[in-house]
Amino acid sequence: MKQIAFPCLAARLVPAAKVRANDYNPNHVANPEMKLLAHSIEEDGVTQPVVTFYDKDTDRYIVIDGFHRYTILTKWFKLEEIPIVVIDKPIQDRMASTIRHNRARGKHQVDMMSVLVEKLLKLGWADIDIANHLGMEAEEVLRLKQMTGLAGLFAGQPYSRSWERLEGAELDDELTEDTENA
Repeated sequence: MKQIAFPCLAARLVPAAKVRANDYNPNHVANPEMKLLAHSIEEDGVTQPVVTFYDKDTDRYIVIDGFHRYTILTKWFKLEEIPIVVIDKPIQDRMASTIRHNRARGKHQVDMMSVLVEKLLKLGWADIDIANHLGMEAEEVLRLKQMTGLAGLFAGQPYSRSWERLEGAELDDELTEDTENA
C-alpha cells in the first residue's frame, strides 16, 4: 500500500497575486453555488486551503483544486493573501488530481436532504433560514418538506381552502355554493 501524504498540514499564506488558475479544469460552478461558497466562507472561514503546484519558472502557484475558493477569496473578499498547500507532481498527475477532486465531491442524496431539513425545522429554523443558509430556493425547501410526509413540518404555514377537509353539512354547503356559482 502506498504511504499517505498529508500536504494539508503544510498550509501557508501566499500573496494572492502569485496564484494562477490552471488551463485544463473543466469544472464550472453556477452563480448560486458561488454565492453559497462565499456565504460558507463568510460563516465558517476558510476551512480548506487551495491545492497548488509551485511553478519555479514563473514563480507562481498553479491551482490544482480550489479554483472557486481562490476566486471567491480574491474577487469577492478581495484578500491579498490566501491559504494554499503545494503538491509536487508532473502535469499529467496534476490534471488527474484536478478531476479526482472535482468528481469526489459527490451529490447530495435527496432523501437525506429531506431528513436534514426536517431536523433543522425541529431545531427551530424557519424555511427562509434553511433556504438562506443552505443555498436553496423556497420551492426546493418545500419539496424536501413534502418528501418527509410529516404534516408537522407544515405547522403554522398558510394553506388555501383546497387543503381544508370538509365533512358532512360543511361539504354539502360548499358543493351547493360551487354549483350555484358555476
